[in-house]
Amino acid sequence: MNSIKHIENALKELDDEVQKILLDWGIPLNEKDNLMLPILQQKKVLTQTLEDLTYLKEHPPTPNQPCGISKYREDN
Repeated sequence: MNSIKHIENALKELDDEVQKILLDWGIPLNEKDNLMLPILQQKKVLTQTLEDLTYLKEHPPTPNQPCGISKYREDN
């Protein structure tokens, strides 16, 4: 699935952004928190999407049936 590859690439880019912020000594800690919060929120959504797509790839739904993904999620 191309979507899985795109999401994995996006997650890597987000990790790189977080590392760049963490390693920049010119940014005060509270500003680092403010910069990283939206990135980490995006990462959480993309991670859940990746898990859902991986599950659906491994367990495709039968025709005319709901996928049932919510039954297998571990909500945090």
